[in-house]
Amino acid sequence: MENNKYKLTADYHTHTIYSKNNHGKGTIRQNVEQAIRLGIKEIYITDHGPGHPLYGISRKKLPQIRTEIDKLKEEYKDKINIVLGVEANIVDYNGKYDIRDEDLKYFDKINLGYHSGVWFKNIKSFFIYHILNRIAKYNKKIKDYCIKVNTDAVIKIIKEKNINLITHPGDKVKVDILRLARVCEEYDVIMEINNHHTHLNVQEIKEAMKTGVKFSVGSDAHKPEDVGVVDRAIQRIEEANLDIDRVINLEHR
Repeated sequence: MENNKYKLTADYHTHTIYSKNNHGKGTIRQNVEQAIRLGIKEIYITDHGPGHPLYGISRKKLPQIRTEIDKLKEEYKDKINIVLGVEANIVDYNGKYDIRDEDLKYFDKINLGYHSGVWFKNIKSFFIYHILNRIAKYNKKIKDYCIKVNTDAVIKIIKEKNINLITHPGDKVKVDILRLARVCEEYDVIMEINNHHTHLNVQEIKEAMKTGVKFSVGSDAHKPEDVGVVDRAIQRIEEANLDIDRVINLEHR
């Protein structure tokens, strides 16, 4: 996607038909070919992790997906770099995600985010995510607790696993953006400004800007025609006065 000021060099967050139940509308090839048409030099295929019962990828299909990616990488090697990633789900407030050690050999990159509808590993985690976070809007003490534990879980995974990017931080549940940004900076994890969702929002961008964390814009495309579409994310960047040089997949034209 290009506009009068910026050029998108990579899209680190796209979905395909491997996200189940028609959640993603296009094939890997269609996403790749759309990116090529837009002049994008790198695309990540990041379907939902298997811990999401409605939309998650099937572990049985991981070898098939890896083979498909590798064939397309060879076919389009002179035009674009294709990366097989996953949008992993936080599934436990003790700091667990839904990617097993044996899954890792299939993925080049791991993105991580909170999503509703995942299978949480225990009742306590289910209760915090689905009940306490809803009550939190009416009670400051509960709100402060939820923000702390929501953030704790993400940070624990960042510290223990090789995470590439945090998708739409603050979107599904509130987190301490400044504290998360400091850890992301320390562990070289990107914070995404998501075009499909409204987070990071302008205030959250300003908060994260207090650190040296890296940012990206992500289409979060669920159909091929949305690959590379980041206009709303760019608008928030401009409203926050974020230096474009801190956004790793945008360049000045």
